[in-house]
Amino acid sequence: MAEDRRQEMERILQLQRDTFTANRPEPMAKRKDRIKRAIALLKDNGKDLAKTMNADFGNRSNYQSMLTDIAGTVSAGRDALKRMDGWSQGEKRKVQFPLGLLGAKAEVRYEPKGVIGILSPWNFPVNLAFGPLMQVFAAGNRAMIKPSEFTEKTSLLMKELVDEYFTPDELAVITGGPEVAATFSTLPFDHLVFTGSTATGRRVMEAAAANLVPVTLELGGKSPVVMGRDSDFAKAGERIAMGKMMNAGQICLAPDYMYVPADREEDAIAGVSQGVANMYPTLLENDDYASIVSDRHFERLQGLVADAREKGAEVIEVNPGGEDFSNANVRKMPLNILRGVNDDMKVMQEEIFGPVLPVKTYGQIDEAIDYVNSHDRPLGLYYFGQDKREQEQVLSRTISGGVTTNDVVFHVSMEDLPFGGVGPSGMGAYHAVEGFREFSHTRAVYHQPKIDIAKLGGFKPPYGKATAKAIKTMMK
Repeated sequence: MAEDRRQEMERILQLQRDTFTANRPEPMAKRKDRIKRAIALLKDNGKDLAKTMNADFGNRSNYQSMLTDIAGTVSAGRDALKRMDGWSQGEKRKVQFPLGLLGAKAEVRYEPKGVIGILSPWNFPVNLAFGPLMQVFAAGNRAMIKPSEFTEKTSLLMKELVDEYFTPDELAVITGGPEVAATFSTLPFDHLVFTGSTATGRRVMEAAAANLVPVTLELGGKSPVVMGRDSDFAKAGERIAMGKMMNAGQICLAPDYMYVPADREEDAIAGVSQGVANMYPTLLENDDYASIVSDRHFERLQGLVADAREKGAEVIEVNPGGEDFSNANVRKMPLNILRGVNDDMKVMQEEIFGPVLPVKTYGQIDEAIDYVNSHDRPLGLYYFGQDKREQEQVLSRTISGGVTTNDVVFHVSMEDLPFGGVGPSGMGAYHAVEGFREFSHTRAVYHQPKIDIAKLGGFKPPYGKATAKAIKTMMK
């Protein structure tokens, strides 16, 4: 059976590559038509997709799904439609003197790569499959998507809808478990996009390397919040709570820990706690608050809290409605704020991906900067405060995939900003022109004039005075 699945994927890949090659050069209208059909798929079936995501999670707000997975992805497609003509324009480049005078020309063309593989995760199962797809199509490619098995119903519905709106030589969805994903990552794509954990990203990159397949890795890590002393702690707390509680913290860009002034720790914690209460007065029966996606992930999060408590952390459960979670059977978890954490605790060693928020304190802002710099470079970094000098100090002395100031997560929603990580939080980017070029081959083209430049410039043997003159000119 495993060999049958591999042969099926290889057959689809070859079909897409053959069709891609046969149809080159393909007009921009064809690319735009594919994006329009992807948008239509989402708009026509958004409510069904949202209901299906709700079923996969156990509880996930239809409003949230429509906002993040459907409407947000439609916006990405519309942005691509609006701007792809400009993105695809080639660029004239300079040629060395005096070649230009003799008629030589140079240019760069942005051309499609071919067939792009997309390994998408479960936390935003539609957005993180169709978001990059919009730019994959804009760049003129075909695509194969392997969605997560953790949101199995959504993956099956995506396959059914893609089969309805696209031909297999344009787009295909491959469903299955981890063994299918592992096989998928070994296929000789022209480019591979993976969104998920850093550990799995390493395995995907290793598998792709066997075929020298270039990769875009959207990973995660521990995205810090650094709060200045002049922060509005109430306003900041609510914004941090929004980013931490959306999707129950199951977001690659969710704030992973807070670094706050030691003398304002109580204010920072109170601000987040009140922010949670303002948005989620209850949790268990609240449709706005998502469930943890699986029993395994729920148990992992509980284990992180237990490990921190055993090693000396104070656990503050933010439970605005005073509800009893001990007997609940809905995989819902209140926000657990952890005080007094240290790097011996598992919660400070791995990405949390859930409603757990460690708090660290500093005396001087340099301590927070040094801590961030001594750990893996994060996908996101968040600074709160009105001191522009301090803000610039934090930004200029740290490295992260992206930054939002005085809020969290929002930089990913800006279509004209590239989204990507750095180091262990990822490589490559999509969104904006950077995404279009990520999925394009940057092709250098040089047009030689009729005159024999090599002979004139002394590049042809027998070498002599012309060669010496060329060397002297080049060395100036």
